Amino acid sequence: MSDRRPRTALARACRALGRCQLASLHAIAASAAGSLVVLGVLLLPVGVGFRLLPPAARLLRRLSDRSRARAAAWTGTAIVPPDPLPAPLPAPPPASRGPGAPGRAARAVLADEGFWRDLAWAWLEPVTGGLLAAVPLALVEYGAFGALVQPFVWRRLGEGNWYAFVPVHSTAGAGAALLLGLAFAAAGLLAAPPVLRLHARLGRRLLAAPRSTRLTRRIEQLTDSRGRAHDALAAELRRIERDLHDGPQARLVALGMTLDRAGRLLEADPPAARALLREVRSSSERALQELRDLVHGIHPPVLADRGLGDAVRSLALDSFLDVRVEGGLPGRLPAPVESAAYFAVSEALANAAKHARAREVRVSLAYAAGLLRIAVADDGRGGADPSRGTGLAGLRRRLDTFDGTLALHSPPGGPTTVTLEIPCALSSPKTSSS
Repeated sequence: MSDRRPRTALARACRALGRCQLASLHAIAASAAGSLVVLGVLLLPVGVGFRLLPPAARLLRRLSDRSRARAAAWTGTAIVPPDPLPAPLPAPPPASRGPGAPGRAARAVLADEGFWRDLAWAWLEPVTGGLLAAVPLALVEYGAFGALVQPFVWRRLGEGNWYAFVPVHSTAGAGAALLLGLAFAAAGLLAAPPVLRLHARLGRRLLAAPRSTRLTRRIEQLTDSRGRAHDALAAELRRIERDLHDGPQARLVALGMTLDRAGRLLEADPPAARALLREVRSSSERALQELRDLVHGIHPPVLADRGLGDAVRSLALDSFLDVRVEGGLPGRLPAPVESAAYFAVSEALANAAKHARAREVRVSLAYAAGLLRIAVADDGRGGADPSRGTGLAGLRRRLDTFDGTLALHSPPGGPTTVTLEIPCALSSPKTSSS
């Protein structure tokens, strides 16, 4: 184990160094695409720019999209992309072409705010990205020169040979250059991961979608989630009304009719009346149980009394699968969040039993930095797909109401892991055993 950790750290540093090299080359490509875009803008007065600018802008957008994807994959820095550039317009027939037809696509590109952010990124990336990412590479290359070249060539270079601040005129100087070169190489490897993270943070300032675009998307998301919440509430009310009508309500009506019959038979046929009363008692118990089941389906009492942690443990005890609940919560969460998370876990356990044919399930609960995170992992056959009616699409819609997310990892053959995250704040200190 002790040998594996240094090897893993070295492999991670070497991988980050290679990514710095790719980032430097990518900065050169971005600068070239930015120059092509500027050329298209400068040639607009003579007409050539109208045909050059749209494809150059799309090329620049592909490079910026690749940089956003790499920032997320390499450092976990999520960068919200701007709106897509206007699609290329089909060429109109010759008879309908007017003097302004070739410029429509160029004008649409120039009116896009994300295009100007991409252009600013393309001109700044060689400085903020290319030079920054080149620092670890330069340290490693200079260190390799001191460690691998200086010890063998210092005699041929004469008295004026220096390596950094070390004069290399003797064997002792060559040894010092060797050690200094190793130190430079180590510094470059150690600097590569933080340099990549810094590069991603700098890129996010230019590559992220404009604030107006983010606000527009947020408004659309809230409008959509509010509509889905209203639809879900209406469907839930219809379900409750249907269950009441078909279950307890019908049973209570029948119970009242049986009581009327028992009242009429009480003096004429007491044994028959007593039998009817026993039937009434049995019917009332069944109606009470149906009401309890209905209330449990709306908001389980254990969830209201003990909180999400104990409610999930209750689900684990009721499941015929081998369910282990790990982790805990530092306190109570808002009731709507607890309810959404509870039913999400319940649905995930039902899917594991019904579709995945799992035998063991592990549920992990955690809360940190204002984020509730629940992972449900099973050892089933995998291959879960929200489009096949497994209930996962409904879970996503339920979590969207709280700005929550649901991630599914279910390769064919398993295992399946459902991870849900809900941003929320604690509503009260810890009151349960979770």
